[in-house]
Amino acid sequence: MQNQLTILYAFFLLISSSTFADNITLVENARKQIGVTLSYDPKYRKIDFPMGDVPETTGVCTDVVIRAYRQQGLDLQQAVNKDMKSAWAKYPKLWGLKTTDPNIDHRRVPNLETFFSRHGQTLSLTDLSTFQAGDIVTWRLPKNLPHIGIVSDKKSSDGTPLIIHNIGRGTQEEDVLFKYKIVGHYRLPENMKFK
Repeated sequence: MQNQLTILYAFFLLISSSTFADNITLVENARKQIGVTLSYDPKYRKIDFPMGDVPETTGVCTDVVIRAYRQQGLDLQQAVNKDMKSAWAKYPKLWGLKTTDPNIDHRRVPNLETFFSRHGQTLSLTDLSTFQAGDIVTWRLPKNLPHIGIVSDKKSSDGTPLIIHNIGRGTQEEDVLFKYKIVGHYRLPENMKFK
């Protein structure tokens, strides 16, 4: 019996550490954008589909998330486009579109909130202990502007996880988790992250 418990315990440690390692890789992929993505540019651009991207030196908050997941094997451009086509009524109608637009749909925070809530876990917005490295957080900034970032594996001096995001000065890692009104906290399952 003791042997079985030891094996079971080792199995759970293996599973939890592999999930953690995947989240750390996601964080590292986001962190690699620091010093590369140097500006914020919300300009609409026609991009390739699938695997389309704006120039790596620029972008918006969503591009940090898109690029980090793409390095994990999940093309959010393609995944969001496919999900919107199959569940159009579930997605926000804030832009007056009648159909999907693979150039921009995945680059809009409300669309990513819908996608993450449909395909991942929706977690606490206020319990600090639930924020793990690799989680996705969305906020509403002043004037109700949507924002998104990735929870880092690094913490501030008071233990608050840092956030990797682009809020106007390129990709940064900063202590902003509770600076704005949190409206979404998500964790995608491992099978969504890798092909």
